[in-house]
Amino acid sequence: MKALVLSGGAGTRLRPLTHTSAKQLVPVANKPVLFYGLEAIADAGITEVGIVVGDTAEEIREAVGDGSKFGLQVTYIPQSAPLGLAHAVVIAREFLADDDFVMYLGDNFIVGGIRGLVEAFQAERPAAQILLTEVSDPRAFGVAELGPDGRVVGLEEKPEFPKSNLALVGVYLFTSAVHRAVRSIEPSWRGELEITHALQWLIDAREDVRSTTISGYWKDTGNVTDMLEVNRSVLELAEPHTRGEVDEESEIIGRVQIDEGARVTGSRIVGPVVIGQGAVVSGSYIGPFTSISRDCRIVDSEIEFSIVLDGASVRGVSRVEASIIGRHAEVTPAPAVPAAHRLVLGDHSKVQISS
Repeated sequence: MKALVLSGGAGTRLRPLTHTSAKQLVPVANKPVLFYGLEAIADAGITEVGIVVGDTAEEIREAVGDGSKFGLQVTYIPQSAPLGLAHAVVIAREFLADDDFVMYLGDNFIVGGIRGLVEAFQAERPAAQILLTEVSDPRAFGVAELGPDGRVVGLEEKPEFPKSNLALVGVYLFTSAVHRAVRSIEPSWRGELEITHALQWLIDAREDVRSTTISGYWKDTGNVTDMLEVNRSVLELAEPHTRGEVDEESEIIGRVQIDEGARVTGSRIVGPVVIGQGAVVSGSYIGPFTSISRDCRIVDSEIEFSIVLDGASVRGVSRVEASIIGRHAEVTPAPAVPAAHRLVLGDHSKVQISS
């Protein structure tokens, strides 16, 4: 069995972070989201992985390499534009051959992995197996309609009037039957080849399409709110360790990871918190569910429920919360005078200013 991991896409909902970085590489608990998926694939016993890449291909290649650090053999599959999930299957035909495969969206996060799902699929081998979960607003997802016997009878992509609250999770399992389906469908109104249309084609062709409704934690980390929630869920499982330096004036409470080369002085850290290699925390409060990446500087500040990326600094700021601070960004107090705001902002930035 093989795996097809989708790591293209522009990541527009995570701008401005994704103007300069692949959305799949934004870190959760100081580890890129994509890595959690690759680890889950390896844990399921799959070794051959095709990664579909787009404009951020070089960054993905640099981070993942040949896959050996995950126990995988990686093949990169260029996609000229994000033309739909089914299009990714079309362009991966040579790599996939006639093997069964799991398709995994690289910015999705599933607690507990996929080993059980893969084992069940290999035992039964339906034409397709999809994962579903209940959501409050299914209009933003692919939505499944189940019959009285629990079988999948219909699928819609981002419907205005959903027929259920069951959304498709970003993990799909297929036999080679899907290749005929993706070649038989037409682009949607969005100009994309939708995987929901391919699944519907299989259903209409009386192929065996099954579903599993998961009750565990799943998130599409495509926006800031979900990214912070995934960070929270991962940190809740963090095992505490202190491999850096902590002075006697500092107080460490709860599950806190302090990595090699990090220094904490005169600070209070309340876990769960991760402080990355080479980071410096001085005279500050770091509150629960916060990830401080490598080489950051947090000085005379307070920060909680946030993600701070590599090399960023927060100095002299009384309170930061529910925030993602990008690589090498600088956060400082505004000068008292003159009474004006001076900004240098990237495209699609969002700023809140107290007048």
